[in-house]
Amino acid sequence: MPTTSARLLALLSLLQSRRDWPGALLAARLEVSPRTVRRDVDRLRELGYPIRATRGPDGGYQLDAGTELPPLLFDDEQAVALTVALQIAATSGVGVEEAAARALSTVRQVMPARLRHRIDALQVTAVERGGNRPNPRVDPAVLVALGAAVHAREELSFDYAVPSRSAPAAASPPPRRVQPHHLVTWAGRWYLVAWDLDRDDWRTFRADRISPRTPTGPRFTPRQLPGADVAAFVAQRFEGPFGPERWPCRGEMIIELPAAFVSRYAQDGIVEELGPNRCRLVLGSWSWPGLAAAVGRFDADIEVLGPPELADAFAALARRYARAAACSGPR
Repeated sequence: MPTTSARLLALLSLLQSRRDWPGALLAARLEVSPRTVRRDVDRLRELGYPIRATRGPDGGYQLDAGTELPPLLFDDEQAVALTVALQIAATSGVGVEEAAARALSTVRQVMPARLRHRIDALQVTAVERGGNRPNPRVDPAVLVALGAAVHAREELSFDYAVPSRSAPAAASPPPRRVQPHHLVTWAGRWYLVAWDLDRDDWRTFRADRISPRTPTGPRFTPRQLPGADVAAFVAQRFEGPFGPERWPCRGEMIIELPAAFVSRYAQDGIVEELGPNRCRLVLGSWSWPGLAAAVGRFDADIEVLGPPELADAFAALARRYARAAACSGPR
């Protein structure tokens, strides 16, 4: 029979793996008597684990939420998933980097050596997209408030800061009133998808510009999101009616530049590293000349892999630019 400590850990692992456990099934899995299970449950309660028991022929045990966070057990796959998630926390746009680093250090410290070696070999690097400017930071408290309103299906009012190049208005704009439906991330930024009550239409709001007002409004019955898929809806809003994978013109080419550099400016393009200073780019656009012009900004040698329409667009732009250069002499 295993020692009491080993048996308690096994019992805790079982209780975390499913919501309800019949007492007889727990005893059979641990190869002990139901009386021993009851004693072990009492020991776990003394350690701070909130375990609820139900009586009767179908009675059993359930691990509930408590007022404090007790030690948890993770299997190998859960531990690896947790550490990977903590490593990429820097890409979330939320100011939790320091807390994630502390949590990662805590988890790594208690890992067995076989898992620690796997995690140390997996180093995740966050690469900002869309230029050199970092993504705006979002207050975690704002995300919690937005997520709570979405979950409770309660109307929300908030102040929305919109940068303006013109002179500031004399009075602040009125708060926005919405029915929040989804909280999503897109290209490193957080957005709230909501039905705008004043504009009678769907809107997406950047979370870093939202200042929620309290209390929240009345509960509402959710409307049907266009397309019934929030991912497709958001992609259409940002990429146009064709979506990121359905541009009317989509080409493939090789660029003599590092993949890490090209990916910063490729937006929804697919970048594949072919060497230290060479990569393959698959990119879409509204027109073939537009696609050729977008790729030409990289100021590097380009090899068109297809389709022929893209090669023709490059040739047409070359003739057009040559004529422009010939006409740019002194007058």
